[in-house]
Amino acid sequence: MQEIYVIEEIVAILAVLCAVGLVTGLVFGFFVLARYLRYRETLRLAEKGLVDPHYSPNGKGALRWGLVLTGFGLALCVGLYPLGWVDGLRGVFPLNFGPWMLIGLLPAFFGLALLAVYRLTAAGEAGDGDIPPEGPAETDDSETASGPP
Repeated sequence: MQEIYVIEEIVAILAVLCAVGLVTGLVFGFFVLARYLRYRETLRLAEKGLVDPHYSPNGKGALRWGLVLTGFGLALCVGLYPLGWVDGLRGVFPLNFGPWMLIGLLPAFFGLALLAVYRLTAAGEAGDGDIPPEGPAETDDSETASGPP
């Protein structure tokens, strides 16, 4: 009789995992399809010699996704931290910070990495004097030929 309960629990767990996998797959598939359609549109415009007026590679995508992922990861960390205070797990992990926290830490650190990428690339584009411009400096020949005034 106990074997039936074990089989029912396994079937229930598999059903939940399949449902979660299906929903995740549908969401991921939607984003892949949208990206593919945008790619095809860009190719068609490029073949005709047209430029997409909405596309501006200013690097704000890294900032936007960095903020979203960091916030999402921190929210997951805050939401999952109380699992360490469950009676069976209390005192097993230091500061009750168990492996379930990886679910929130991974997106948080991916978001921080995107913020670092945005910061480093924005600093390089600003031209604040750290990197000298390439090529010889342009001078006005009339000033150099006549000398100082």
